[in-house]
Amino acid sequence: MERVNTSGSVVRVSGPLVEVEGVGALAMSDVVALGPAHMSAETVEREGDRAVLQAYEYTGGLRSGDVAASTGAQLSIPLGPGLLGQAFDGLLRPLTGAGLWLGAARTTEPPGQDSSWRFAAGAEVGDAVAEGDVLGTVADAGSVEHRVLVPVGVSGTVTWLAGDEELAADAVVARIGDHEVALTSTWPIRRPRPFRQRRSEAVPLRTGQRVLDLLFPVARGATAAVPGGFGAGKTLLLQQIAKWSDADVIVYVGCGERGNEMADVLGTLTELSDERTGGRLIDRTVIIANTSNMPMMAREAGIHTGVTVAEYYRDMGYDVVVIADSTSRWAEALREFANRNGQLPAEEGYPASLASELAAFYERAGRVETLGRRTASVTVIGAVSPPGGDMTEPVTTATQRFARTLWQLDRDLAYARHYPAVSWTASFARDDDAIGRWYAENGDAAWVARRARALTLLSESDRLASLAELLGHASLPGHERMILLGGRLVRDGVLMQSALSPNDASCSAGKAAAILDLVLDVADRCARLAEDGVPAAAIERIDFGDVLRARDETGPDDAAGVEARRGPMLRRLEALR
Repeated sequence: MERVNTSGSVVRVSGPLVEVEGVGALAMSDVVALGPAHMSAETVEREGDRAVLQAYEYTGGLRSGDVAASTGAQLSIPLGPGLLGQAFDGLLRPLTGAGLWLGAARTTEPPGQDSSWRFAAGAEVGDAVAEGDVLGTVADAGSVEHRVLVPVGVSGTVTWLAGDEELAADAVVARIGDHEVALTSTWPIRRPRPFRQRRSEAVPLRTGQRVLDLLFPVARGATAAVPGGFGAGKTLLLQQIAKWSDADVIVYVGCGERGNEMADVLGTLTELSDERTGGRLIDRTVIIANTSNMPMMAREAGIHTGVTVAEYYRDMGYDVVVIADSTSRWAEALREFANRNGQLPAEEGYPASLASELAAFYERAGRVETLGRRTASVTVIGAVSPPGGDMTEPVTTATQRFARTLWQLDRDLAYARHYPAVSWTASFARDDDAIGRWYAENGDAAWVARRARALTLLSESDRLASLAELLGHASLPGHERMILLGGRLVRDGVLMQSALSPNDASCSAGKAAAILDLVLDVADRCARLAEDGVPAAAIERIDFGDVLRARDETGPDDAAGVEARRGPMLRRLEALR
């Protein structure tokens, strides 16, 4: 039966928590309009004729006795052309062009409502279509092609198609049987969009950051977590991934971060040119910003809004990356609301449902076959900001259970100006074997062995560094001093990467492999020289600058330039015999 909207009244207001009574037809997750400003709130608890709501607006001015009107619908967002290149709040309401101080009541309009769009039909009248099939495209809706799809649950014969004309964002462009298809549709943010099946094979998502692509790769459709304390470089690393990863679409969710950081993200993406499309990088990016001075519970909704937008573009056949910075602020919103609602607190005051909420978020990632039989993916990368850098706190430990890849940032590396400050001892990649098989099948059979050699060298170097601090560097035998030398070359020549260098901000897979091969070959030659009796001090006095500067002095794709440094460096070492 169709529910009829009914009205009740507000009986209690406590920040974002609002208690209402008398709304008899109210169901869980229904959206309620509160007070004369029609503030948006969502039903989270129901008992008798009373209900508890979480408000997505600033509730100042809302008082007991104000009207609470049920809309009979779940919290949904409009999806259509006009998303790419724009900034929105957690409910997908435009921030681009909004005033500095956002009003308490803001209407939700379809993205691009003020623009007109030219629809180009890709089907014909009389065609039999099924859900997910492409009906046509929309021009100038971003740097990737915007495809209008047959809606979920709809199939049949096309009986009418719009012509080549300028249309409003909510205009009808096709009719399938008796069902009208508009440019803009709505979808509940907490309901995953359907697909045919998950794909099991692993394909790497290249980020352009050597330490990630070489040692701790993430697969398309997988999940990654980036925990790190204040000043460890989380936001900068996530911005680098947004700029240089080989995804088709980026959804950047700023969740409770400082407003100046989000302004910096928006400004950088607007100014940066996109080598893949020739346009601006912002034209294939959607920014969802709920900064620390915005309503708290809209921050909680923004995470789900971002994934829903990503699934929308995934269904068009694109590989999408969702960057959530940071999930700790999202969890803090859950904690604050749970405490106001009187829920029994679990560890460190977080609600007992924290783990299941995190699981529901990360579960929406995946590489799938869409309803339209296209292979596409949603990759979720979430930053975690543990208070005081405590990696044992609940959000960090729970996130590690669901993330396939962990890029843990080390404060000591950051203070030593080693960026990205990704710890090679605490990070992991659960899909490394599957990604290794992909590389072997696609022309790089040495990827697994190269990664294993680098990790082993780093591990041995760290172990010997502790010993050298106690006994002194000169007291170590020659072969152990060569391990320390090799570890330093890997750290400084491969894993360090400057976001400010035009040559080193991004690194292609070929150049990254060439740099690591160069360093490992040099380290192996040094070890053999020490075994053959060459004094360790003589080897350490060699100028390794050509190796360490290879990353800065060759272009982002110049693997050949790196390879050209191998011969001269090895001959210089051989001259020590």
